[in-house]
Amino acid sequence: MRKFFKIFSVFCFICSFLLLSCIQIISCKIPTDYIMTENTGTNIESYVPLKVKITSESDCMNLLYKDNANNNYSAIAMFANIIPIKDINIHFSNDIHVIPCGNPFGIKLFTQGVMIVAISDVQTEDKLVSPARVSGLRKGDVIISMNGIEVNSNEDIAKVIEDCKGDKIKVVAKRNNMKFETNLIPEKSFADNLYKVGLWVRDSSAGIGTLTFYDQNNHIFAGLGHGVCDVDTLELLPLMHGDIVGANINDISKATKGSPGELKGYFKNNESIGNIIANTNTGVYGKMENKPSNNEEVVVAMKQQVKPGPAKVLTTLHGDLPKYYDIEIINVNYNEYSPTKNMVVMIKDKTLLECAGGIVQGMSGSPIIQNGMLVGAVTHVFVNDPVRGYGIFAENMISEIQKLCISKYNLVS
Repeated sequence: MRKFFKIFSVFCFICSFLLLSCIQIISCKIPTDYIMTENTGTNIESYVPLKVKITSESDCMNLLYKDNANNNYSAIAMFANIIPIKDINIHFSNDIHVIPCGNPFGIKLFTQGVMIVAISDVQTEDKLVSPARVSGLRKGDVIISMNGIEVNSNEDIAKVIEDCKGDKIKVVAKRNNMKFETNLIPEKSFADNLYKVGLWVRDSSAGIGTLTFYDQNNHIFAGLGHGVCDVDTLELLPLMHGDIVGANINDISKATKGSPGELKGYFKNNESIGNIIANTNTGVYGKMENKPSNNEEVVVAMKQQVKPGPAKVLTTLHGDLPKYYDIEIINVNYNEYSPTKNMVVMIKDKTLLECAGGIVQGMSGSPIIQNGMLVGAVTHVFVNDPVRGYGIFAENMISEIQKLCISKYNLVS
């Protein structure tokens, strides 16, 4: 009997340890914050089915669709409605409807300040020196002003250097969103007898991407699913202002293993169809008066509604008219620290594979539809396996609009 109790105790200990380990793993993997709507209900199926138990307001579900000053609640994610897994925060919201697009669009973005993309040496009469490097400036820094003069273009910087006649220049710059000051002393180049500082800078960017969705009630668009970054520094370009224009796709560089491929196109004209007001890690956002697509509105899925399984991507392979293509969501990542890599998708459509070889550059922002809802957008391709790539949750793009656009830029009337 004693031996039985000993074995039974060990068995119970192992089961308890495994149960606690599973709870800990699930707790680490599920998000802390959730948005819930009439469409989502109160169930969470992130890895395992969980039930939400509200702790801060017992009857808050009755308040869900009323205008309340506070619609944020504390809750517990419960397994089998018995075992508490994790304390979570619930934000109740009405269903969000948008028009999925998939149209190609041209981007013309001008920076606030100028970004340093390279630092070089200046050959003077008797030495080789880099004034920029001596001053402590680095690749990726953004120069905001020189001698108190705001600089937003290559020409602005060239004029300040020319006017200083070799005198010290006071520079205000940004690094990792932190401002700092330094002094820059130009050196006279032996080759052309002009003062130089050894800086290569960029003040604008242009390219083609894909519109993700359009909110026709507030005339807001979202696109790309990731930010516009400098090609040399890979840093997010600081936005001063930008426009989007219509674009046509006229060719495709097919993706192969090791080469991501590319949608090739051209701007229809230089007439602006919208204004970019935010360039963020999750995409570009702005105002557009006329809707870019005649597609019907769909509900935006919250992250807990996105499931592995069949889906469709809406993208354009020729001209400016998008079409639906079959894909599969093969993995969903609820990690809140990966805002643009929330799911792994695989192209299944034979037509898309034959034309493009998989996901190619220019498809970024192509909306992903699952169960009739907008669940996300394509963001990246696996270079060594272009049939697969990453996607962002549509919820993350909606949250960015609410956080950045509505509050900061007062987009909603």
